[in-house]
Amino acid sequence: MRFILLGAPGAGKGTQADFLSARYHIPKIATGDMLRQAAKEETPLGEKIKNIMRSGELVSDDIMIELVKDRISKPDCQNGFLLDGFPRTRAQAQALIENQVPIDYVLEIRVEDEEIVKRLSGRLIHAPSGRIYHSIYNPPKIAGQDDVTGELLLQREDDKEETIRKRLGVYHEQTQPLVDFYKNLAKTGFSNEAHISVQPPKFLTVSGLGTVDEVNHKIVSLLEV
Repeated sequence: MRFILLGAPGAGKGTQADFLSARYHIPKIATGDMLRQAAKEETPLGEKIKNIMRSGELVSDDIMIELVKDRISKPDCQNGFLLDGFPRTRAQAQALIENQVPIDYVLEIRVEDEEIVKRLSGRLIHAPSGRIYHSIYNPPKIAGQDDVTGELLLQREDDKEETIRKRLGVYHEQTQPLVDFYKNLAKTGFSNEAHISVQPPKFLTVSGLGTVDEVNHKIVSLLEV
């Protein structure tokens, strides 16, 4: 199976990506990991990416597509793969089609913004040990204090509500349009693009509410009907 996984930050996408990777014996391909690995390799593409990253510039869509095509040609992708973090924009999705990269499923894990804010902004951490609490779902015995040491718990900068809402804003502006793009593609196909030989992917949406196992079950019930 060949997947693209979509979902807002905090929707549980990473956890479900690990689950799908293990269940279907396919590699999870994350954009950042791909870039770092390619930069280590002594290939023309690797050298190009290394120079771009050193200069602080963004890697172009053309290079990202080339990198994806190279990665999915590896032996471990013979049974499929899962793209996590790519495409991020409609232009990148269109480039995947134009380069005839086959995708079987686009899976959206959907959670409303207010639930995501509640999930993430309630996280508290005991920095020395790494113990994680949640003000609602896993509260410490004494508010604001670690259960073991009694030391103060901290909230990470990226777990603050203002930061979370900014990240959600970026997602809705840049990546959410992919949901409509792939929904429409699943319904209409590639229209008049007769030169496209791959099949349009199926689009599936699953609610990210519930326990990890419950969301796992919902995904499997959609895929294995």
